Amino acid sequence: MATPSTPTRTAPPHIPEAVHRRRWAILGVLMLSLLIVVLDNSILNVAIKTISTPEPTGLGATQGELEWAINSYTLVFAGLLFTAGLLGDRLGRKKVLLAGLVVFGISSALAAQSGSPVQLIAFRALMGLGAAFVMPATLAVLMNVFERDEQPKAIGIWAGGVGLAIAIGPITGGVLLDHFWWGSVFLINVPIVIIAVALMIWLVPDSRDPAPGRIDVVGVALSVVGLVLIVYGIIKGGQLADFTDPAVLATVLAGLAVLVAFVLYEKRCDHPSVDISYFKNRVFSAAISAIALVFFALMGVTFFSVFYTQSVRGYSPLQTGLLMLPLAVAQLIFAPRARLVVDRFGVRAVCTGGLLLVMATLASFTTLDADTPIWVLEVIFFLMGTGMAHIMTPTSVVIMQALPREKAGSASALSNTFRQVGGALGIAVLGSVLSTAYRNGVEDKLTLLPADARHTAGESIEATLGVAAKLGPRGEPLVTAANDSFLHAMHVTALWGAGVAAIGTVVVFLFLPGRTPPEPGPQEREAEPVGAAGR
Repeated sequence: MATPSTPTRTAPPHIPEAVHRRRWAILGVLMLSLLIVVLDNSILNVAIKTISTPEPTGLGATQGELEWAINSYTLVFAGLLFTAGLLGDRLGRKKVLLAGLVVFGISSALAAQSGSPVQLIAFRALMGLGAAFVMPATLAVLMNVFERDEQPKAIGIWAGGVGLAIAIGPITGGVLLDHFWWGSVFLINVPIVIIAVALMIWLVPDSRDPAPGRIDVVGVALSVVGLVLIVYGIIKGGQLADFTDPAVLATVLAGLAVLVAFVLYEKRCDHPSVDISYFKNRVFSAAISAIALVFFALMGVTFFSVFYTQSVRGYSPLQTGLLMLPLAVAQLIFAPRARLVVDRFGVRAVCTGGLLLVMATLASFTTLDADTPIWVLEVIFFLMGTGMAHIMTPTSVVIMQALPREKAGSASALSNTFRQVGGALGIAVLGSVLSTAYRNGVEDKLTLLPADARHTAGESIEATLGVAAKLGPRGEPLVTAANDSFLHAMHVTALWGAGVAAIGTVVVFLFLPGRTPPEPGPQEREAEPVGAAGR
């Protein structure tokens, strides 16, 4: 029988009272840390056309180099997330978070000064190293400062922060590119890092796993090598417009073989970076798969939509950023509220509906032409953001609550790894589909060029338009051919993305729980207090 002095919480609290009181301020600091990681990619999406422009405006990067500038970051990020999560569990999440922010800030400053596409790719990889230690730590700290009943709300707000970053990124990038050189889109990270580090030292508590595992060096190496080989092969196939080329097939098959070896090694390892047994839980596996497939489709579409708005439609970087605003605003509005919809209709219905909406919006890109009213694109972006918001928040809650609180770093790392791997493969696969379809459509129109210039001119719409500009009036037919070929390639790529979203729809419909909540996870059992270390 409860007495008047009994605390209002029905379960024993895991969170120290001093931490509990400032939990919302801590969430704000975590979202600021998250902001720079997401902000960087959303800014880069607007800047890729400028970077592809020849010097002195840009670096003259080819489409393949642009894909590597994005994927060098993503692959290092995804490949080291497991290790970063384990180091956070072992050394303390706050320490790891601070170290990641410092590395990210320094490498951002170096990327801003890149003198060639190769340097930019290298510094972007270093930025991925820093980001790998930031992203999982933010969710892990969140799980250690909020009680279980408040975690869905906190994760919803955290996911809304992703929408905020996506909103701010393109606009910020557009303003910077209108007034400064292309490197300013990376330099902007530095002051944000300084503010985030200062607030984190002041507010955020440290926490760690009381029984951390050993670092799985072999597993990490196998995962990184396997992913790099697969992505390299796919991008190379797009550059050659021939996925049956022996070198392309050999590289991709070698990557798949390494990943198979990775899985087999993890199953036998006594300290795996990925606990394969987690995936025996169908709900956990479906949620992870949904995240990967959504980001596969989204990142590929974002890649080509920038060229559509800037190269085909003629909008400036700032205008392009503003055009992408509905995508971010929808996530910002609906992500924190998605949990309310889940409470009423269940995870399965909400995620299935969200993926159906994403699939429909991807397919609707096939209706866009050079003179389509721009408000149609705005509606597509808003609906796409709405669908994503109703996928990301519910699946993130399912994943984070499937493991014990002290394993929050591992759960966050798994979630973010599949998100980043899905995005990397989306850029590689859909970018290569775009490149192949574009080259096949435009190559017959390049016969007026010297033979040695045709291959380079056919790599991307920017390359073709660059050659057309040098030809003057004689190049006007090339401009029309480039626009027509790109629109066809965009339509083909969008249908591929819609097909991937359709696969995700089937997965979540079959395996995610309905309105009946799943069995209580181990986190609901009695656990040792964590996060008690001071600031």
